[in-house]
Amino acid sequence: MKSNLIAFGFIVALAACQSSAEQSGTQAAATETTAVSGQSAVEDNESQKDVVKVAVGSPDHTTLVKAVQAADLVDALSNAGPFTVFAPTNAAFGKLPARTVEDLLKPENKDKLKAILEHHVMTSALDVDFFQDGQSMGMVDGTNVTFHKKGDVLYIGEAKVIGSVRASNGFVHIIDGVIVPN
Repeated sequence: MKSNLIAFGFIVALAACQSSAEQSGTQAAATETTAVSGQSAVEDNESQKDVVKVAVGSPDHTTLVKAVQAADLVDALSNAGPFTVFAPTNAAFGKLPARTVEDLLKPENKDKLKAILEHHVMTSALDVDFFQDGQSMGMVDGTNVTFHKKGDVLYIGEAKVIGSVRASNGFVHIIDGVIVPN
């Protein structure tokens, strides 16, 4: 009987150790999942869309979405902001020299792509009515752009603003050209 009791105690202790190890593994897996996910992983179908979700929802911005993903800017632009994003359309990217977009999307060109995309972002939420003819403003990449008005039409550099969408963390101004930093 004593040997049965010892064997039973050993089995209980072994089961307790195994259960503890399984719990630690589950906790570690949960921590890894949390650490990998950023603001962009938050699911919210009720609130107003952020600037990234506005672009993702637009069939005219699939190239921009691919570029933002390749440059690892999705989480940054999904944060509270505020941001003003000048979002080139697919047609705007199509105006670039042949193979430019394909080359920029390569992993070895990530820094260059990121700099170009950051040249389309401001860290403030500004409606188109804010901008004045000849106004120079700083972009996230550290360089300035100049705005021009021709009648009621706003241009950023040579790119025309053809529409605007209010997002939860700023504004998305749709443009017909890609603004390349000097």
